[in-house]
Amino acid sequence: MYNGIVNIYKEQGFTSHDVVAKLRGIYGQKKIGHTGTLDPMAEGVLIVCLGQATKLSDLILTKDKQYIAKMKLGVVTDTDDTSGNIKASQEDAAKELFEDVSSIEERLKIIFGEFVGPSMQIPPMYSAIKVNGKKLYEYARAGIEIEREPRPIEIYDIQLQEIFPETQEVSFSVRCSKGTYIRSLIRDIGEKLEVGATMSGLLRDDINGIKATDGYKISDLQSLKDMGRLEETVQPMDKLLAGVPKADVLDSSEKLLSNGNRISLSGLSSKDDIETLKASQFIRIYLKGELKALYSYDDEKKDFKVFKML
Repeated sequence: MYNGIVNIYKEQGFTSHDVVAKLRGIYGQKKIGHTGTLDPMAEGVLIVCLGQATKLSDLILTKDKQYIAKMKLGVVTDTDDTSGNIKASQEDAAKELFEDVSSIEERLKIIFGEFVGPSMQIPPMYSAIKVNGKKLYEYARAGIEIEREPRPIEIYDIQLQEIFPETQEVSFSVRCSKGTYIRSLIRDIGEKLEVGATMSGLLRDDINGIKATDGYKISDLQSLKDMGRLEETVQPMDKLLAGVPKADVLDSSEKLLSNGNRISLSGLSSKDDIETLKASQFIRIYLKGELKALYSYDDEKKDFKVFKML
C-alpha cells in the first residue's frame, strides 16, 4: 500500500470525487482522499492523500492557496459561475466599462485593494457547506435559497492580470486563506462594479509551494503505472506539515511512543526550542527518521500526549 501525498493536476470536467475514484483503480487501494475540493469547471492542484496519509488529511496545512481566476462582467448566475443559469444581466453597462481600458484597470485595482486582509465572506449556494445536516447545493438544486452565515477568510494578495474587452472578461491572481470561495469573491467584486460578475475560469496553481506545473494528470499516472514507475509520484506524507515543529524520540522513550503513551520533554530531541514545542497545537514525532505520530503538550502534566497516531 502506498503512503503519502500526490500532487494531482485536476482537469476541467472532473469532480474531486471523480479523481479519487480513478486513483483508487490506478494505485490499487481504497484508502485515498483529497484535502480540498475543486469545482468541476476549475483545474489545477488537488492534493490527494494515500494510505496512512489520509489520517492527516484534515490537519494538512493548506492555508495558503493561489489561484488564477477569470470573471465575466455584466452577468450574475445562480451558481456564481458560467455553468449556472443567468439571474441578472447588465451586459450593456459592462460593455461601457470596457470602452476605456485604462479607466476600468484603475477602478479594478482600487476595488481589489479593498478585499485584501481579513474579512467575512458569504459562501455560494452551490457549495458543500452543510446547514441542518444538508449540503447547500442540495437546497439550491431544489430551488430553495438558504440564508448563509458569513465565514472568516483572508485575502493576502490580489493582482490584475489581463483585460479582455472583446468578451468583457478580466483575469487576476489571488493568494488567499483556506475556505475562501473565489466564486463569492468574484460575485462581490461584481457588486462593487455595479454590473455584476460571474466566474468564467479558475486555475489553482499553488498550495503551500506545491504547484500545478508539477502536478500529474490522470493520464500521466496511468502511463507511469504501465511503466512500473508509479512509486515516484508519491511524496512523503509530512510534506505539507513542514511548518509544524518536529522532535525525534530518544531510545529511552521508543516503547512509550509505540504504545501511544505520554512522553516527557527529556524523552525527545528537537532543533526547535522548548517554548515552540509547548506552544504548538501539535508537533511531529519521528522514530529513526520516520513520522510516527503527532503529540501535543499538556501544560497541566508538563509532558506530551498523543494527538494522533499514524
